Amino acid sequence: MVHDNKSATENECKKADLNCDLGESFGAWKMGNDEAILPLISSANIACGFHAGDFDTMRQTVELALDYEVAIGAHPGLPDLQGFGRRNMAITPKEAYNMVVYQVGALQGFIQALGGKLHHVKPHGALYNMAATNESLALAIAHAIVDVSQGEAILYGLSGSALIRAGREVGLAVMNEVFADRTYQTDGTLTPRTDANALITDHKVSIAQVLQMVESNSVTAVTGEIIPLEADTICVHGDGASALQFVEEIRQTFKERQILISAY
Repeated sequence: MVHDNKSATENECKKADLNCDLGESFGAWKMGNDEAILPLISSANIACGFHAGDFDTMRQTVELALDYEVAIGAHPGLPDLQGFGRRNMAITPKEAYNMVVYQVGALQGFIQALGGKLHHVKPHGALYNMAATNESLALAIAHAIVDVSQGEAILYGLSGSALIRAGREVGLAVMNEVFADRTYQTDGTLTPRTDANALITDHKVSIAQVLQMVESNSVTAVTGEIIPLEADTICVHGDGASALQFVEEIRQTFKERQILISAY
């Protein structure tokens, strides 16, 4: 985490990026809470058309992110609209490379056309989780980000995962991501969504987990074991039923605890 060095009070403040997956709607511009959430976060991960989103939604989400001065990231996923990109697929590293270049390139086109700059890339769903443990897929994704962004985009990956290691190996800046609304296994991976205890729906429990991760660099696994992790950026899923309320609560809690919200 980053500390300011202007004063004793500011020195005590931690800094965290607050990101949200957005632009995950289609067609007739049904954004849900996207427009309300955008002013409250520091970075947005915008769907690129494979798991969700389309060309109209991508453009309009980029426009709003620029209006609110939110850092813009590409959110590439597996080509699985019906499963929302959350079902594993047997893909090769070459296919992973190509699908990431394709999707990031599409969003980057809108960003450049509207006068912005690509800030980061965060894989979505099953692609993200597969790359968290599969070194070959992780390296393919990292190389794709290097090539399509000329090495300038930051890679967001699961804290301490193979994807973070791959990003560092190819020379990318990386952000260790943690999750406000997901439970953890003892190896630092997320509990699969197929498990009953995968999601945290109680906001008080979620806020407590976020504070533990940011302030103590640790998380309590489903077994009760406390495991270490780095927390550079915190994800809130924009498709959650109470995502807006949750983001508001995190902001208020961070304000009270003197935790600064800012993209890196």
